[in-house]
Amino acid sequence: MSKSDVPLLDMYRTMLTIRRFEERCNYLFMQGRIPSTLHLYIGQEAVATGICAHLSPEDYALSTHRPHGHAIAKGVAPRAIMAELFAKSTGCCQAKGGSMHVGDIEVGMVPAIAIVGANIPIAAGMALAAKRLGTDRVAVSFFGDGAANEGAFHEGMNMAAIWDLPVVYVCENNLYAASTPVSVAFKIEDIADRAAAYGIPGVVVDGNDVIAVHEVAGEAIARARRGEGPTFIECKTYRLCGHSRSDPRTYRSQEEEAEWETIDPIPRLGAQLKEAGLATDEALTAIEGEVESLIDEAVAFAEESPSPEPTDTLTHVFYTQTQSEEG
Repeated sequence: MSKSDVPLLDMYRTMLTIRRFEERCNYLFMQGRIPSTLHLYIGQEAVATGICAHLSPEDYALSTHRPHGHAIAKGVAPRAIMAELFAKSTGCCQAKGGSMHVGDIEVGMVPAIAIVGANIPIAAGMALAAKRLGTDRVAVSFFGDGAANEGAFHEGMNMAAIWDLPVVYVCENNLYAASTPVSVAFKIEDIADRAAAYGIPGVVVDGNDVIAVHEVAGEAIARARRGEGPTFIECKTYRLCGHSRSDPRTYRSQEEEAEWETIDPIPRLGAQLKEAGLATDEALTAIEGEVESLIDEAVAFAEESPSPEPTDTLTHVFYTQTQSEEG
């Protein structure tokens, strides 16, 4: 795939939006203005961006406890996510989800599922529904390396494989499950090797190269739409932050972090754009300004939005009256 076939400027803007959104969230959290913990996506932007660039609003994306990047890449408005983090009624989940449960089903972003690995079988279920309804919808499940050792991983992957479901499984291998290195938790070098056990393709890609991710994702998603079943994509990447805001990152070295910073996906794509003559420094600076204005507007919207009313806790709740209450 040549660079001319890829929406590179759009993907640069998306990655930069995710990065600046997360950096602002970090700043606001430190000021005590966001009332929850955070699991930031800084450093992994190329994965969500490269994958979701192929998805329509009718397709499904299922995320984890680190969902902001997936939500933005899938089309959820940053202002709606920010309002959710501020626990405001205008939030994408009306203040009922918070950081680990953001989503908007109108654009195909299923509210994120914070239980590690839990979205893997759910993605299979959504793909099964799409198949039974005769649509060409695809479900994409994002999860980390730690989730690949959960029982739900094996159950969901096997179900998707034996029924040839239109689902793409994306493992964001950022080398650590919280603080546990993959070298301690796995006997294999590539987690994607496990795909062979289910009879489906397993692909390893540089998760910090958005062009490479986009190419691999295009093939996997097209395969799913053709009814040929799931693909397991392992994206080798790195979070340039702690697991959560309370993580001091003492389990990894400063030298390791510095090495990964040299292949930060955003300046990496920026350099590629300039080298290919697709953008100038001025053009990239203009995008930076537009993104900063977007984030400023999102914060202002969240701050000005109303808080939910106490009675709002009773809405969107499934309630069944018991026999004793009826009698």
